[in-house]
Amino acid sequence: MDNGSDPAYITVEGYIDLQTYGPLYFVIMLVVYISVICSNSLIMYVIWKEPNLHEPMYFFISALSFNSLLFSSTVYPKLLIDLLSEKQVIPYKGCLFQWFSYYNLVGSEFLLLASMAYDRFVSICKPLQYLIIMRNSKMCVFLGFAWFFPVCHTIFPYAFNYNKKLCTFHFRGIICNSTVYRLFCVSSPALSIFGMIIFTNVVILPVLFILYTYSRIFHIVKRSKEMRKKAFETCMPHLVVMINFAVFSAYDVLLVRIEMEFPKPVRFFVSLQMIIYHPLLNPLIYGLKMKEISKYIKKLLCPLMVN
Repeated sequence: MDNGSDPAYITVEGYIDLQTYGPLYFVIMLVVYISVICSNSLIMYVIWKEPNLHEPMYFFISALSFNSLLFSSTVYPKLLIDLLSEKQVIPYKGCLFQWFSYYNLVGSEFLLLASMAYDRFVSICKPLQYLIIMRNSKMCVFLGFAWFFPVCHTIFPYAFNYNKKLCTFHFRGIICNSTVYRLFCVSSPALSIFGMIIFTNVVILPVLFILYTYSRIFHIVKRSKEMRKKAFETCMPHLVVMINFAVFSAYDVLLVRIEMEFPKPVRFFVSLQMIIYHPLLNPLIYGLKMKEISKYIKKLLCPLMVN
């Protein structure tokens, strides 16, 4: 294949010891994927089924579970195929679409968490105005904004790179993230600047808003023991999820931006953190720590114990 041509496939080189451990990796990742589907689907079903959970906070939690399902379905099917394949390859257009979906859903996650922070702020700090402020129409606007705002940002670099010529046909990761730019023959300063704008709008600003909102909440509730308890029960799970997701996202950004060579096993296992822990951690935190959801899950799964 000549340099500068538009290749049909890119070789994925981020895996380690597939000849020895490929089947074991496959079984582990298949179990994880099934667990992600079942646990997040359970959260969504319980919230949909129980009228008492038809509130903005629980709809946002359901949206996070749906986001985890989409995120996992973007990554796991190709990952499972690679683990049992002799050659780990992906079409360039498929790699670019995975990059597009991956970052859209990461951005949506932060915007959904920001929406939940605002909901908690109104619920705890302005309880008498909650029903007026957090109407269903506003909740739908927040949900729509969380899913479409990142798309409006990433569609331009996606279209710009769609027919880009490549000079390197070997990808060092296992998921098509922004390191795909290193495959191009010519780097684009404009794309780098636009990437920083995207990162600021869909990651930095939502995280700053979340931290500001929760700081306001904890400042207000310190006056009342009852309010502190309510804030702890409803806010801490959201804050834990946000911190967890922000840390794993930081790993991803560091692997992309830092120009030093990380050992291959480090790249492999750090890349797995993002796709394993977060989609599983969401339902565990909300299913176990949110009393209302936990109660209905127990009622659904263990009706005799509840009675």
